[in-house]
Amino acid sequence: MSMNVGSSDDGEDAVMSAINTTPLVDVMLVLLIIFLITIPVVTTSIKVSLPKERIEVRETKPENIIISVDQAGHIFWYEARIDDVDALVSKLKKVSTLTPQPEVQVRSDAGARYEGVGKVLLACQRAGIVKVAFITEPPPLGG
Repeated sequence: MSMNVGSSDDGEDAVMSAINTTPLVDVMLVLLIIFLITIPVVTTSIKVSLPKERIEVRETKPENIIISVDQAGHIFWYEARIDDVDALVSKLKKVSTLTPQPEVQVRSDAGARYEGVGKVLLACQRAGIVKVAFITEPPPLGG
């Protein structure tokens, strides 16, 4: 059985228009395969714990000791200048016996060489100070 879909008036064979969907299906299958391969790569990543910036407000307690280092490397016990590291160690040994032991807070100029800060840390270690903190300025808001 056959079926004639054109009008018999034309006298010519009617041409049937048909959309060939095979290339469209091929392209869609290729895109589907690409998505199936790339999505697990994008969603899977190594889990790491990223550092978070936080500003911790420190209370200045009267028993805390503030040691400053200026740009020239001079060491100060509050506002009194300490000329010798041994003098600093002897002062720190006196306060290291207190209960609870006070915290030593080191303030250093941004342009100071590490030598002055290293002397303070060595003196704290020799005196047996357990808590040493560094006082810094928080970064400006917005970056």
